[in-house]
Amino acid sequence: MSATQRRRATEAEAKAVASAIRLRILRVCLDEPLTNQEIAGRLGANPATTLYHVRRLVDTGFLAPQTERRGTRGAREIPYLATGKSWTLDFRNSRADGQAMIDAFLQEMALVENPGEIPISRLALRLTQAEHAELVRRMTALFDELAERHRQNPDPGARPYSLFFAMHPDTSRG
Repeated sequence: MSATQRRRATEAEAKAVASAIRLRILRVCLDEPLTNQEIAGRLGANPATTLYHVRRLVDTGFLAPQTERRGTRGAREIPYLATGKSWTLDFRNSRADGQAMIDAFLQEMALVENPGEIPISRLALRLTQAEHAELVRRMTALFDELAERHRQNPDPGARPYSLFFAMHPDTSRG
């Protein structure tokens, strides 16, 4: 789904993903359904707090409850799986201003064992409006292609990666 085909996020949807912890919950539930306890364990978070965030994501359709199961002590457990809905929405000009994405990115980067091995770069450019639009279109198309490939043919044996792209006005250069 290209950026032009994305539906504008509702205020409730934008609020739901305007949280680093909720974005991280979606990430850990992307490939496999996890219970609230499992999510909390993976994130090093309090299960009660995690449940609050899980419920917000379920209520807005970003997480889907899966078939109920019984835990080790016979307790009722509900695993949750990310729906991929966030990739189908346009969050520009909404409450999801990007700060939650930056915070989630920084939190996840802090967990990487060998950050020196991560390919990372920073580039300063001067672009015309047409060049800016082309760059955004091409990056969006690449991300869309990769996301669609993952949806259509997920390989559980492949190593998981996360991508983060941000392009902002360079106010320090005038």
